[in-house]
Amino acid sequence: MPADRSPADPRPGDELIVDGRASVQFAAGRGFRFRVTTVDTKLTYEGWVWLAGYVLAPDGEARERREIFVQRDGLRWAPRPRRPHR
Repeated sequence: MPADRSPADPRPGDELIVDGRASVQFAAGRGFRFRVTTVDTKLTYEGWVWLAGYVLAPDGEARERREIFVQRDGLRWAPRPRRPHR
């Protein structure tokens, strides 16, 4: 979680919570953790952005590659997963 910027300004490597706040299609329990790989720079509706990246499992492992169209102000930082001690 970078303290120097908002999750509304996503960058590759960021891990975010994507839920109904970001887009209605992810409401009602369809939200997920997402690791950003690409932020598209093409013009869209004001306040919206195309992101490419991976849906993350609870342990932080990448499970599914996706492209999503979301409201910047609806994005939130994802808490870091707890790693088991070995």
